[in-house]
Amino acid sequence: MSAAKTATKAIDAATGDRYATCGELVLVLNCGSSSIKFALFDSGQSPLPRQPVWNGKVQGIGGPQPSYGETGIEPAPVDLAGEHPYRSALQRILAGVNARLAGRRLHSIAHRVVHGGSKYFHPVQVSAQVLDDLRGYIPLAPLHQPFALDAIDILLREQPDLPQIACFDTGFHHTLDMVEQILPLPWDAWQRGLRRYGFHGLSYQYMATALPERHGDLARGRTIVAHLGSGASLCAMRGLESIATTMGFSALDGLMMGTRTGALDPGAVLYLMEIEKLSLAEVGQILYRRSGLLGLSGISSEPRVLVQHEDDDGETGQRARIALAVFVRRCVREIGALVAVLGGLDLLVFTAGVGEHNDFIRQRICRDLAYLGIELDADANAGNKAVISSAGSKVCVAVEPTNEEWIAAQQAVQLVS
Repeated sequence: MSAAKTATKAIDAATGDRYATCGELVLVLNCGSSSIKFALFDSGQSPLPRQPVWNGKVQGIGGPQPSYGETGIEPAPVDLAGEHPYRSALQRILAGVNARLAGRRLHSIAHRVVHGGSKYFHPVQVSAQVLDDLRGYIPLAPLHQPFALDAIDILLREQPDLPQIACFDTGFHHTLDMVEQILPLPWDAWQRGLRRYGFHGLSYQYMATALPERHGDLARGRTIVAHLGSGASLCAMRGLESIATTMGFSALDGLMMGTRTGALDPGAVLYLMEIEKLSLAEVGQILYRRSGLLGLSGISSEPRVLVQHEDDDGETGQRARIALAVFVRRCVREIGALVAVLGGLDLLVFTAGVGEHNDFIRQRICRDLAYLGIELDADANAGNKAVISSAGSKVCVAVEPTNEEWIAAQQAVQLVS
């Protein structure tokens, strides 16, 4: 028996009824510069199940040791040799999809596309014209946009009859008032599309679905969701709609992140270019890839790694402590600003990789927000429970796993009848 068939049987045995599918399947792809996350959903069931029938990740694309991992199975090295490793990774994923079709049809492929610009707020089936439009937004999201579009382009060429659906991270924030969107630049900048767009919209859209299910009417009040991952942002919601968010024109704004600066005095950028004579490309590398937690610590972009070095002697420990302290301070400062916009706070929600799994980050942020009447239940926080605030807390503090892939699959099903 081949290794692929052995792996498939192992997943089937581990997941049981997850493979009792009956309808057409929707593939969701979340493409980054060196990784592709994938998830397969059964569109034949109504409502669309939130649990995928199959998912996983190809990572290290273009590097010396790429790996392929499916949920329930340890990642293993995968051969992506050749001139086009990204194409090879897509073909590896599609081979896994084809092995699971069992006579069914692939309904569509939904892609997380970070930026839709001022033209695309709703999911759209991608044509050559749409693809060309979206390439114009690559400078606004260089870590994600080009790779999602490359994947769409490859699949459009190889399977032209299969609908490719672009699902935009900017879309959820179309409800922002003009006063939140506009940048204090000359008026013609607004007319050219330079404005605050907001990101992580698929995650926030899922929160708008999941939070009222768990918290009822409380979620429809003054809510702040903290999407804390390698990229990080906050969204202030009222009535389950976005009214303010920390990311703006690009995915660099707002909170400090794993490798990105977050909000930065533009004078510092001018200084780097004018006085230190750095090129545009060099400044871009600093802002997107060499700053944030990684840049300050010199160790890692992951808080769970840095916390292990806080007690180290010398510069290593000092830089780890400073990096984490700045990350927490930026979160606290931006939450405070959004509380002011909301006029108070009823519900604070942590989500995404850091938000869902790093109890010490949540504890430190909430410690510094005690003036709002926030009190944590230490045991609930340590256990990553759905509600981590104490009974006496004036603000409910929650942890809610995000599900961007399900939102994208749902949008594809609704668009392609």
